[in-house]
Amino acid sequence: MNRLLEAELIYGRLLAVTEPHLVARYNKALSGFGLKPTALAEFDIDMTGFSPQVADELGDKDYLDPNRVNRRFVILTPEQESLPVVHTSFSNTAGLMHEFFRANARAINAVTIKDALYGEIEDSVATVESLEDLLSINEVQFRVLSAEDVLGKAAELRRLSDRLQSEPDAWRDDALLNRMVELAKLTGDIRQNVLVPDKLVFRHDAFWANHFGGTYVFVDDKITTVISDPSAPGFRRSRPWQVSYISIKDPAQIFDFLTKTGRVELPRASWVESSGLLAHRAEMAALAVAYAADPAMDFSKVDAVWLQTFLHRNAERVAADGSYPFLQEMIRAVGVSGSIRIDDVEAAKRFLLVRARPDHADQWLTNRLISQMTPMDFVSRFIFDKQGFYDAYEGFSDGFREFVVSRLSQTYLQDKAGFRKRLYGIGEDDNA
Repeated sequence: MNRLLEAELIYGRLLAVTEPHLVARYNKALSGFGLKPTALAEFDIDMTGFSPQVADELGDKDYLDPNRVNRRFVILTPEQESLPVVHTSFSNTAGLMHEFFRANARAINAVTIKDALYGEIEDSVATVESLEDLLSINEVQFRVLSAEDVLGKAAELRRLSDRLQSEPDAWRDDALLNRMVELAKLTGDIRQNVLVPDKLVFRHDAFWANHFGGTYVFVDDKITTVISDPSAPGFRRSRPWQVSYISIKDPAQIFDFLTKTGRVELPRASWVESSGLLAHRAEMAALAVAYAADPAMDFSKVDAVWLQTFLHRNAERVAADGSYPFLQEMIRAVGVSGSIRIDDVEAAKRFLLVRARPDHADQWLTNRLISQMTPMDFVSRFIFDKQGFYDAYEGFSDGFREFVVSRLSQTYLQDKAGFRKRLYGIGEDDNA
């Protein structure tokens, strides 16, 4: 992974924690989780406070993700909102964290001047043992603490205040009233206190989870759709009256679902020609054939001329694979007729021709699924499914790893927002 680290393709854009007082606050949070404080004088963190260096020190990559559910977080500074999430079991962790930061900006800005916020994103389950456990997660609640427990006392005061207003005889309870006075001396008026987060409960809608080999959950008005390995516990048995189940091994049914629910853009000249996405995938397909032919070849020589020469010299191999000539044919068809009759295309190859609708709320999740169905496109896999990319990268030859890192560095990393906008139609303000 050294090449990925040096090129900032893994654990890139993290925040360096070097100030002793911030390290001390981080350690208070670790102690609050029952973890051993770090002995490191400096380390890097992502949006959730996860540190690859601390993970290595503890020998536990899941130290902020126990049981791969109820994710922990540590907030040292509001600056963390602009960071990526580099290790998580749920694809919407970053989205939930963004919502929390934005809804509670005043409190976070105030608290982190002198303290650290930490806690858990609590789901309705403690462990995930079946698909039913994933489906039962409809919303999450942020349980937020601080080192001096000011937030805990403020939350208690808020609950007692609610009781006083909702229970007719609560004002007669001297113990309750005395406790409220005691707490108010510490927290001040919680109706105006900027140290108290305003919003703690958030919806948990469509997401990918790394359980059972990877599970997609899409939520529509009247039905929820699960796409996973059919061997997952609860497949077609959990809530069959309100949940539709699709095997991750059934490309035809997956594609039918994505098109019927309006989650993909079918191939039309209006976006295909300007995006260059099909041409990009054609090149990825050609590179996949070259790698399969000889994983040990010198990929440092690969350029447009080299690739065309390879294609001519290996015409039978390219034809046998089929993806490159198929995409070239589809590019010509779009140029001539302006569109492609998708029903005439083999199910597994349909994913080569589409992208998620840029205006759909599930665009990132849909593009993740498309990239999983087109694994030879390592660029799209890196953008939308980093864990899938890292797993595939581990199996590449050393020479191909060097090429992949170089390709990503010279293309995507040069202008991430522009690259995503051109190929996938995703605007600059969308969350990566």
